[in-house]
Amino acid sequence: MTPPNNKPAPHAEPGVPVISRFNTEGLKTLYLKEVRRFWKVQLQTVWAPAITTLMFLVIFALALGRGGNVVLGVPFADFLGPGLIVMGMIQNSFANTSSSILVAKMQGSIIDVLMPPLSAGELLLAWVAGALTRAWAVGLAVWLAMALAPGVNVVVRDPLLILYFGTMGSVLLALLGVLTGVWAEKFDHAAAVSNFVIQPLTLLSGTFYVVDRVSPWMASMARVNPFFYVIDGFRAGFLGISDGHLLEGAIGLAVVNALLWFVCYWVMKSGWKLRA
Repeated sequence: MTPPNNKPAPHAEPGVPVISRFNTEGLKTLYLKEVRRFWKVQLQTVWAPAITTLMFLVIFALALGRGGNVVLGVPFADFLGPGLIVMGMIQNSFANTSSSILVAKMQGSIIDVLMPPLSAGELLLAWVAGALTRAWAVGLAVWLAMALAPGVNVVVRDPLLILYFGTMGSVLLALLGVLTGVWAEKFDHAAAVSNFVIQPLTLLSGTFYVVDRVSPWMASMARVNPFFYVIDGFRAGFLGISDGHLLEGAIGLAVVNALLWFVCYWVMKSGWKLRA
């Protein structure tokens, strides 16, 4: 069909890129694909982690919270709740990116993601954004359940701390998930990283205890664990009290995420274990 003046519609000159800088439409499409992928099975990807996290709260609150046990000036259940919320968030952020890339590799559909005109940075941004969406969906589900449950107080005191540390922690685990998904060749590899790296770092990060109350070497290990600063900063947004140094943790997480982003970008750019 030609315009009213009977002149042919203009076309880009050969060799002139149609998408000059940023493929917004492609980025949005991949992001929506990632969100729909986990939202179609939300009972498994959102609500099941929320129930599991609540079970942790009930078990540990009953086991350790009896007798008016107070931690950082608040009841033990109130101390435990925020840490469990962000723990569920970061674990699901890791699971989202690692499973998305690994499943695509094993099914052979990774070519459908690599062939479109999306740069390495755009692919990485879409994957991380999808994981971040799942993380906050899980976090909101857990927080809502805790807010309605008796015996625990999860009133928000500083939303900026919650937003910053929750987002930075989820991005950190999403980037680790990207590296795991690219490196892994079967589900056993991804499970090994989750079981022997992610789970220990999460459980030994001060979620269930104050680091000043453990042995010096254990406290030192916690303070070099980036997960400790994620949980401590996120908890401070609810309690108004910190177990560490918030500014140090905020800067440290930003630096770690920037380094991980560079590594992931280089891996994606090189096509390591993604292109035959």
